[in-house]
Amino acid sequence: MEIIDGKKMTTRSVGDVWTGCVFLFLESTSPKVSLPAVYKDPQKKFGLFKIIKLTLSDTAGGLQGYEILKLHDADPYLSVEIKFVDFGVCRRFLESYAAGAVSQFFTQHALRVLSSLDDFSVDTQLKAGAQVLDQCLGNQELCLDHIHSLQPVRLRDDEVTQLERQLQNMTLGDPCNSQPSGVVREETGCTAVPSNCFLFQKKIFDDRQLTPGDHQRFATSIGRDWKKVGRALQKTCRALKGPTIDNLAFEYEREGLYEQAYQLLSRFIQAEGRNARLGRLVKALEETKLIGVAEIMLDLQPKE
Repeated sequence: MEIIDGKKMTTRSVGDVWTGCVFLFLESTSPKVSLPAVYKDPQKKFGLFKIIKLTLSDTAGGLQGYEILKLHDADPYLSVEIKFVDFGVCRRFLESYAAGAVSQFFTQHALRVLSSLDDFSVDTQLKAGAQVLDQCLGNQELCLDHIHSLQPVRLRDDEVTQLERQLQNMTLGDPCNSQPSGVVREETGCTAVPSNCFLFQKKIFDDRQLTPGDHQRFATSIGRDWKKVGRALQKTCRALKGPTIDNLAFEYEREGLYEQAYQLLSRFIQAEGRNARLGRLVKALEETKLIGVAEIMLDLQPKE
């Protein structure tokens, strides 16, 4: 046995890396939509893959610590075979799944990315081999042990590898124009940026309001740098001026970095209302040289 983050786990790892495998089953609740059929459609395959990547990023806390090995046609389900190589990431995903966040985020992204869908929602099931993890979600340690006991027996599927390469070049976004998520167009140097957009890395993005998914992603990704971002935001947000940031650090010290960052953005959103927009947060991240976090907020796939 080994102990990771205070949990006793059966020792099955590759070298010193904690590994495990899980199958996420996705089924459309609409009789008009079959996810296996959508994935087989050459015009929609890439969009559906991006929806899955966005959902995993939201629920696992970023883009690291896991990889998709293969997508299986398990009609009426589409099965996603996921390899985890980080215990903490796997646990975070499991917590999100137990809270219903996987189906929630998948549905939100599907309605946005695949605009042809109407009144869409999804049912999910999580399995590790023959073990249906939905039946033991109350026992997180047991679920993690089942995942850890199922070691991946394949390399990443060639089709998935090809889709991942497309994402590296085009990033996660609209399947109709293969632009990054929220991107309006490439900036050419001679086109003015519209007032409802902002510029990041020579791409023009829609300057939308911050969403609950943005909120969670920021809190998960920012770590110890949340104060830096807060001080950048306070330049244009009166609610964050004075001792507010230090008070948040003190008040939520016991809860940890995630909660401190979450409360910071909560104050910003509550104070600014409709003006709490993605562009302001990305600008603050740029000012503090946290480009990697900005890319995560914009669903941009970092190059390997």
